[in-house]
Amino acid sequence: MRSSNPVFSRRGFSRGGGYAGFDPGPQAGTAAQGNPYATNHGYAGNPYAQPTNPYAQGGPDLQQGYPQAPAQTGRMTIDDVVSRTGITLGLLVIAAGAAWALQLPVGVGFGAGLVAMVLGLIQAFKARPTPALILAYAVFEGLFLGVISQAYNTIARGAPMQAVLGTIVVFVGVLVAYRTRLIRVDQRFMRFVVAAGIGFVLLMAVNLLFAAFGGGDGLGFRSGGLGIVFGIIGVVLGAAYLALDFKQIEDGVRYGAPREESWLAAFGLTMSLVWIYTEILRIIAILNND
Repeated sequence: MRSSNPVFSRRGFSRGGGYAGFDPGPQAGTAAQGNPYATNHGYAGNPYAQPTNPYAQGGPDLQQGYPQAPAQTGRMTIDDVVSRTGITLGLLVIAAGAAWALQLPVGVGFGAGLVAMVLGLIQAFKARPTPALILAYAVFEGLFLGVISQAYNTIARGAPMQAVLGTIVVFVGVLVAYRTRLIRVDQRFMRFVVAAGIGFVLLMAVNLLFAAFGGGDGLGFRSGGLGIVFGIIGVVLGAAYLALDFKQIEDGVRYGAPREESWLAAFGLTMSLVWIYTEILRIIAILNND
């Protein structure tokens, strides 16, 4: 069930080729119709479906000709995802507000950001979601965002609030586009987004190294007109990762993922929203400096 690295991928397209780690077979007691990764692609069955019990009471198993066992409880629902995401984002916002109110030094903020990155990577490569780890990530990420938001606010007054509104608009726009199927998430889409995400992060890392050792703005990818272009690319990539998040949630609910997977969905949504927020914040600051 790998990789769930929320920067480069989502949980999925890894177990036998099926998406979200739940694919391709439907949850026990459901039909296979509508599954875009059904067994005619040669993928393994749904790992979360119950095995057929020939002696249990219930409806017939259309594939085996035996009665089907009752569906298990403890499956992920949309309400689970909404509540876990609300908790995670709530902690992030509270921590950001505290960092802003306390006027924490920039060094402390970047230290908190480094801790958040480490916690995020640990969760990304764990086999199961750990709520405590995800919530700790949210707190440290919030401290980091509070510090950099205050710093950007000195450059462009009101930029953080504008970035928050912009992030909400992107979220709603991607959700509407996904629900209306203007965005179709499949394996080709996932591979393209992951490759683009890796390339973007590596390019920004090179730019950071040039800035650290050569001074100035490095290769100029984060300032001026070029900075605006790469900021827009960053927002588009963040929006694409949101679409992957929505697909993960949809498949998790449809194919009967365990309830604990809702924490991973909340984790992915939080990281995508943070990515979009920071890119919009950077664009606004550049525009106000020109």
